[in-house]
Amino acid sequence: MTIGACDTVMVSSTGEAGVSGVSLIDQLTQLFIQLFAAFATGGAVVVSQYLGHKTEDQARIAARQLLNISVFAALIIIAVCLPFRHSILNLIYGNAGEEIMKNALVYFVWVLLSFPFLAVYNSCAALYRSMGNSRISLKVSLVMNLVNIAGNAALIYGAGIGVAGAGIATLVSRFIASAIMVYLLSRKAAKISGKIYLEKLWKIEIRPSMIGRILKVAVPNGIENSVFHIGKILVYSFMTDFGQAAIAANAISNTIASFSNIPSQSIGLASVTVVGQCIGADEKQQAKAYGRKLMKEACIGMLIVVSVIFFTVPYLVYAFNLSDEARTLAAGVVRTCMVANIFFWPLSFTLPNILRAAGDAKFTMIVSNISMWLFRVLSSYLISNWILTHFPEEKSLALYGIWIGMYIDWVFRGACFVVRFHRNSWLEKKVI
Repeated sequence: MTIGACDTVMVSSTGEAGVSGVSLIDQLTQLFIQLFAAFATGGAVVVSQYLGHKTEDQARIAARQLLNISVFAALIIIAVCLPFRHSILNLIYGNAGEEIMKNALVYFVWVLLSFPFLAVYNSCAALYRSMGNSRISLKVSLVMNLVNIAGNAALIYGAGIGVAGAGIATLVSRFIASAIMVYLLSRKAAKISGKIYLEKLWKIEIRPSMIGRILKVAVPNGIENSVFHIGKILVYSFMTDFGQAAIAANAISNTIASFSNIPSQSIGLASVTVVGQCIGADEKQQAKAYGRKLMKEACIGMLIVVSVIFFTVPYLVYAFNLSDEARTLAAGVVRTCMVANIFFWPLSFTLPNILRAAGDAKFTMIVSNISMWLFRVLSSYLISNWILTHFPEEKSLALYGIWIGMYIDWVFRGACFVVRFHRNSWLEKKVI
């Protein structure tokens, strides 16, 4: 998460057009990043259930297939998006302004080229989490961030190449992280001590039945995440009429607010391993007990981080070299988000990961898609347009309408997931 945050902060030295360009691409690339996350989740669920079932040989086969499909998907995205990048960005963000679009196009190229390495990193990190070892991905992530920050400093401040520097640093940092991960999973020590290891990577082996098990979770999750971000991109496309200060303020708000979600996101990732292994071992009541415990931990962690951000956000926004209007607007938006996060975010995004860990991915997909289009997109459009109509002289305030629509979406999907969890039908799902 700090990769995007550091890019945004350090690019802000080039002005609001640079920040806005990076922000628009971040929203678009999240669509693809979530696709890799869907594959990683599908692979982690299958591997965790095999480990719980004490069939490590099948877990290793699943690990290889996860890497294969993740890298293949990344290459397809590059092949489609790189030659048509101008058309794609003009279609989505055509009203963003010439300077913003120029920066967005430059950043988009480098981020696209980093996708295969991000896919490998995400897959390997998911495999380590499946084995209960998240320390490795933490250490590699720290290396990745240090490389990114050093690269940003050298290329943005030193070489003065602005947005391109941020993109190149992101590419290099993801390449190094993926190389380290592959090395760690392929070395001799991994084969001796680990339940999962990689060998003969040059030999491509396709196991359709295993890929099918991974896709049983990954496809619904991928559709859910993709449609979710398509809706977000659609919302951002009509947000371009709010003015440059509002776009920049939204970039700041997303960067700061994203850190408040880290405790719940971490618990969500951990739940795939914990609940997945319980389901694989056919310990259904234990899976539900751990689900309750994990949700409690997520809410406590969220409360602590949200409280800190709520009271410090007027100072945090000054880390960005933007106008006073953009900083003031961002501080107000972030505070509304912190209040909503405490009550609704864990139920909306941590709880469905517990359901997916058992293989109940289709239900979360259906709920998320309905909620996205019916509440987030429609509500954001109606509320922001009402603000624009009644306060045309303060059009940047329409940004609040975008975020209020998002909170309404959280309430609906959270309620659906709570009901599903307590009815126990998710415990009857299994992918192995």
